[in-house]
This record gives sequence, structure tokens and C-alpha cells, in this order.
Amino acid sequence: MSRNSVRSKFLHSHKAVGRLLVASLMGAGLVIPLVGSSSSAASSRKASGTVDVLYAGSFLDLMEQHLGPAFHQATGYTVSGYSAGSSALANEISGKTVVGDVFISASPSVNASIEGASKGNWVTSYQEFGLSPLLLAYYGKSKFAKDLQTKPWFNVVDLPGFLLGRTDPATDPKGVLAVDALEGTALTHDIPALNTLATSTSNVFQETALVGDLQAGQLDAGFFYGVEAAAAHLKTVPLKGTDLSAEYTVAILNRAPHETAAKAFVKFLLSATGRSILKKYGVTPIVPPVVSKASSSPSTTTTALATTTTTS
Repeated sequence: MSRNSVRSKFLHSHKAVGRLLVASLMGAGLVIPLVGSSSSAASSRKASGTVDVLYAGSFLDLMEQHLGPAFHQATGYTVSGYSAGSSALANEISGKTVVGDVFISASPSVNASIEGASKGNWVTSYQEFGLSPLLLAYYGKSKFAKDLQTKPWFNVVDLPGFLLGRTDPATDPKGVLAVDALEGTALTHDIPALNTLATSTSNVFQETALVGDLQAGQLDAGFFYGVEAAAAHLKTVPLKGTDLSAEYTVAILNRAPHETAAKAFVKFLLSATGRSILKKYGVTPIVPPVVSKASSSPSTTTTALATTTTTS
């Protein structure tokens, strides 16, 4: 027998024994790692740790119930969130009473208060990524519910006994828009009582408490963004005669303690998956997001984005 024939029989026998061994081990319920499987497992391993997101109060339910869990499932990172009025958050960032990685505001103008060396240089650039309309949400069991469903909102909210809630314009952009809606409509329709509602302080509530107060029936109605109403399943009517919206921005704060996690969060927020969640819960995505540099004028604002922030 030739040397090549002997070698061929040996290899054939060796492979057969190998196949029997693999079959026996698999039958016993043992997993046989393939060559290169360790590198594949490493590449699919998710990250761990937290990202501290400071976000507008109108994002509370959306972040806790939908965005945060979806981000964790996709990446392994966990959102540690802190929510308040956008302006109030900016003040806390500036005063170093809160520390965060990412800042989500309901108004682009808020970012100016933490831009530049004289203001702590917390934000170098931000991205405007979504819009959500200002609406009037009402308590379904309110005695005024039918009136709100059948009459213009501005002919109902000034009725005797009507309890209308809004947020503080000094701490929350939504409070500013609510005042704009009341004062603008008062002028357009000659309803002085709306000006009184716009200046009263008795109807001002904390942003993060307003949803709960309405759901508990402590208010007949309140001013909310569509994102809040959708996430909390509130009944709403449009503010006819107005065209006011939240303009959401996101920024990675300078000196972010968890910069890698912060970048992952922004990437997810602006991805196809993130946009799908936003759209489902009352935020119209801006695609591509509008990028603004610190202290930029509208003429220097650009829609250009790094490709890593818009991938799915």
C-alpha cells in the first residue's frame, strides 16, 4: 500500500471518530464551541453602566416607560434620569447642583443659558430633533368635558368654576407657550378673562406634577405637549387659533462623566428605532436633526450631522 493511501485512510478514520465524538457530546447536552466563537460572543456582548440624562419634564413618561427601556435593551446601558422644567434644569446645570451627561430641552433658546465660557461652557452644540404641539388636555369626568368637545376651548376655560393648569414660564418653556396662547387668543377674540388666566399664579403647577393632578381630577384641563398627552393617554383638544410647539433639542454636556454612554444614547435617540418611538408617542422627528453651535445665529445653523448619530 502506498504512503498516500495509508495517510488518506488515517485522515478518514480520524474525521469519523471526530464526528462521533461531537455527536456524543451534543447528545449529552454539551455545547461545542466553534473556532472563532469566542470573538463572535465578544462582539455581541452589550455594554453596562449608566448614562445620566437631564430632560424636560414633558419627556417624563416617554423616557421612563419607552425610550429608557428600549435604549437599555438595545445597548445594555441604563438611563439614570432627572426631570424638571427645561429652564430650571439649565439653572441647576449652571449652578452645579446636578451633574449629567445629556441634556434634553423643550426649547432651543434654553441652551443659550449654559453656552460660552461666562456661563460655564456646558454646551458646545446641540441638535434639534423633534416637535410636539401644545394642546389642551382635559379630565374625562370633568363637568366641562362635553363643552370642551363641542365648543372652542377659549369659550370654555374662562367659565366660572373651571380649573385650568399650566406651568411656570420662569422655569419651563411650556409655561411660556401657555401664556402666549392665552394672551394671543385674548387679543384675537377680545376675551379679557384670558389675560387674567395668563397672569394668575394660582393656576401654576410643577411640570412633573401636572399630569398626575389632571388624572386625579384636581383640574378640569391643562396645557400639555402632545408627547405628554400620548404617553399618559390624556384626552385632548387642539388649541385652535394657535400654532405652538415644543422644539426638542439634545446635547452632550461638556465634561460628561460617562461620555461613551452619552454618545450611545444620542445615537439611539436619533436612530430609526428612536425616531419610531418618538413618533409613536407624540413627537414629530426632525430628519436630519438641525445642529446649532454655541452662540450661533440662524445663518450659521446647519443640518449636517456626523453619520454615527443617525444610523439605525
